[in-house]
Amino acid sequence: MILSIANVLSSAELQTLHQKLDPEDFVDGKTSAGWHARLVKHNTQLRSDAPFLSELRNVVGQALKNNSLFQMAALPKTISPILFSRYDRGMEYGTHVDNAFMGDNPRMRSDLSFTLFLSDPATYEGGELVIETTQGEQSFKLEAGAMILYPSSTLHRVEPVTEGARLAAIAWVQSLVKEPSEREILFDLDTIRQMTFARDGKNYEFDLLTKSYANLLRKWGEI
Repeated sequence: MILSIANVLSSAELQTLHQKLDPEDFVDGKTSAGWHARLVKHNTQLRSDAPFLSELRNVVGQALKNNSLFQMAALPKTISPILFSRYDRGMEYGTHVDNAFMGDNPRMRSDLSFTLFLSDPATYEGGELVIETTQGEQSFKLEAGAMILYPSSTLHRVEPVTEGARLAAIAWVQSLVKEPSEREILFDLDTIRQMTFARDGKNYEFDLLTKSYANLLRKWGEI
């Protein structure tokens, strides 16, 4: 399941990020790529000792906690440290798949990846996120503050930026539910459950849906 989530970040949060993301604090992005991805990764990312990095990660992390759609779809157990990437003119990230495991201590499995767009799409050309699916390639270039959440198992790329600069926050998620098809069933069931509650309140139908959701999560989840 590939999911587009609008308004993950508010205008005020975007302004905070842009004020602190100084181009002088960005370094070669190859340092965070696997040995094969380094061959096709041509971007920069905020250095690990950059001023305000912890603050900026907290801004994005809190926004993820507060976004019900992200929580419903990802069912996050662990989220990797957030990286801030920058693509200037001529930069791109060729076709690659994300590593199955991230980090060293502790290690986490990458079930889902996300790209949280930070730049107004009118301020740069190119830079589309392209994901290969069984239905063909899907291309995404979203409004600032919007996110694409997609399986880490897919081949994907970032098209060359031909004008301007593309800023994004990226990270990986280990879900409480490993199997994508099971996560999608739970997402659909939770969506129906919440629609039922919004329409009719807490009634018997809502209770049955909640029971089924909780029991499937108990069956499929891992902590």
